[in-house]
Amino acid sequence: MSNELRPAVLDLIGNTPLVQVTRFDTGPCTLFLKLESQNPGGSIKDRIGVAMIETAERDGRLKPGGTIVEATAGNTGLGLALVGRAKGYRVVLVVPDKMSSEKVLHLKAMGAEVHITRSDVGKGHPEYYQDVAARLARDIPGAFFADQFNNPANPLAHETSTAPEIWQQTGHDLDAIVVGVGSAGTLTGLTRFFRQVQPDLEMVLADPVGSVMAGYVRDGTLGEVGSWAVEGIGEDFIPSIADLSSVRHAYSISDEESFAHARELLRAEGIPGGSSTGTLLAAALRYCREQTQPRRVLSFVCDTGTRYLSKVYNDQWMTDQGLLQRKRYGDLRDIIARRFEEGRVISVGPDDTLLTAFQRMRLADVSQLPVLANGKLAGVIDESDILLGVHADASHFRQPVASAMTTRLETLAPDASLAELQAELDRGLVAIIADASGFHGLITRFDLLNHLRRTLP
Repeated sequence: MSNELRPAVLDLIGNTPLVQVTRFDTGPCTLFLKLESQNPGGSIKDRIGVAMIETAERDGRLKPGGTIVEATAGNTGLGLALVGRAKGYRVVLVVPDKMSSEKVLHLKAMGAEVHITRSDVGKGHPEYYQDVAARLARDIPGAFFADQFNNPANPLAHETSTAPEIWQQTGHDLDAIVVGVGSAGTLTGLTRFFRQVQPDLEMVLADPVGSVMAGYVRDGTLGEVGSWAVEGIGEDFIPSIADLSSVRHAYSISDEESFAHARELLRAEGIPGGSSTGTLLAAALRYCREQTQPRRVLSFVCDTGTRYLSKVYNDQWMTDQGLLQRKRYGDLRDIIARRFEEGRVISVGPDDTLLTAFQRMRLADVSQLPVLANGKLAGVIDESDILLGVHADASHFRQPVASAMTTRLETLAPDASLAELQAELDRGLVAIIADASGFHGLITRFDLLNHLRRTLP
């Protein structure tokens, strides 16, 4: 592609702002965050997207009309889709199924083809996302496999753009950088640059609990692989391009701590970051508070938090995942996903229309709603009730909920047993949890399944 046809959006990649954290306890240290979320694709991965594609164009691996293939936790795919689609290439991406819906929708909106595969399998399994991508690259004629985990253009992008920007923005005065490892491109690129300009700068690794990276840094062994909800960082192997030689500290950060720090960053500093940003912030604050002398420390807002509105910033999802603590009762109320007393119940009134009930079901992704009148449970309406009410005449969507709701209600007390709950669900009913104090909420089969899943070790 000739220079004059280079898409203008690509010139917006890089030169992201640096801000100082002022609303957190940073001990004796000064903590800066580099807002990689301000790249046009919303993440630090825009940098490697343009670097890997333009390197492949120069050396002939990617020809006009070719196809770009990659395995990605989402953001590398977004960077590749941003650059690749702007340049007219077909982009085929393989993402694990724990990715936020916002990432997947964004990829598809840019015209990328998305293959979703399992996130609960490791390297060597036929459905492991990197192996699936490698197979697709072999099978598609003229395909370029970006292969961020082994592509030297990945760390080179950070060595030649991210690192010099940091050095300039901090006035050549920096003591430590807190970074995560996905493909290890950021860590390796920064390490190479700062080895030349400030060899004693410390790299600090922020790693999700369950990843093998932090344990490997601490004792040189590969521990048992776990699972984690944080997206984009943490690995079950050591990436081939990883340069860990400057890493002096490694922190394992739990999902709970990561998500809580991402949410607090938005509340306290007004900066929306993703789950990996929460991991980095938690590790950076821990490192800063451990210091006895003032140090200048930098970390990253790796991507924008608007990409995680359905997860990190969604109280219901956080509660379902056990990542947001709430009052525990030791009875069936602990299984209710949306408790009435917490104000989370999605409901309709008897006088609302069937169309209103249908739209609320779709918005909340539920198939039944309690019908509340003056704060009291008056009935329940589900999708089959609505269908019975409107199948003969769509104009019946304007009829009131009272015309189709179920009013003969069988309730379970909060102290009923799991066996009684199961029996109620086996009858094809939603369980209505109520006692003398009033209505507490509904329990569906999905709610029970989610409760049982959380009891897994």
